[in-house]
Amino acid sequence: MPRARKTVAAVSLLAVGAAAPAARTADPYAAPAPVPALSSTTLDTRYQAADRDIGRALATAEHLHDEDRTQALQAFLTPGRRFLAFDPRGKGRTVEVIGDLEHADRIAVLVPGADNKLTNYDSPKFVGGDSRALYREAHAGARLAVIAWLGYDSPSMLSTAALTDDNAEDGARSLQRLLTGVHHVNGHARFALLCHSYGSVVCAKAARRVAALPVDDIALFGSPGTTVDKAADLGTSARVWAARAKGDWMRFVPNLRFGGLGFGADPASPAFGALRFDAGSGPHSAYLKPGSLALRNLTKIALGHPAEVTRA
Repeated sequence: MPRARKTVAAVSLLAVGAAAPAARTADPYAAPAPVPALSSTTLDTRYQAADRDIGRALATAEHLHDEDRTQALQAFLTPGRRFLAFDPRGKGRTVEVIGDLEHADRIAVLVPGADNKLTNYDSPKFVGGDSRALYREAHAGARLAVIAWLGYDSPSMLSTAALTDDNAEDGARSLQRLLTGVHHVNGHARFALLCHSYGSVVCAKAARRVAALPVDDIALFGSPGTTVDKAADLGTSARVWAARAKGDWMRFVPNLRFGGLGFGADPASPAFGALRFDAGSGPHSAYLKPGSLALRNLTKIALGHPAEVTRA
């Protein structure tokens, strides 16, 4: 796309996002109950507390005839699902564990981008569906646990929040708390952060904060930028991976940063200095689609098998 058209697209998004916000109303959903800090001795307590909070939110959703929430929360309470945290307020936040967190050798944390919320969480194109696809791809004997982390206010794509790093700063602090707590649960596991779209901005902001933790890999895919010019500027000793699928519309977004808007250099460009992996030809929301090349490569990154990753 010519540069002029790219600029028009960016300005159009700003215009849509700058529309007057709707008046705020009181949130009908209650705040989660206080929980102890995450550790090996409090893990079961955290799972139980999240279940209770989900149950209370489900009762509220049913009372309000909130059908989308009711359907989503009923699925959350399916036997065998485990959540470290849950907050139904606003669009919602939740942190789900898939696999054996206490005994895993590797822990992959999926950090989602814009438009993720409780009501689409389990969709194949959003963080809950993606996390299960990754876990299945790795197979049961891999000693991998996956955390589906909707632990920040994922911005709406059609808002100015999706063009600034404000939500990402809050997300980075929350992600640091999560990784610190999980490290207290399992002190020998190594981490991989898999960061999609706006989630790559969150991971970039968190990279220096979690540098003292055993984070071996940070993968940035479908990224609009990270607010830094080079991988070396992230302040991490982890392997930094980057990719953009050939069918991803993100290739049309200009890599600019001006006046606090935009995110700068493209992590998938050679000049950024990341390890570039092949993400295939799929669209923006299909990096973890079962059977895809992107999913296979992201799974190898999650497992800590860099030599098996197909490079771009």
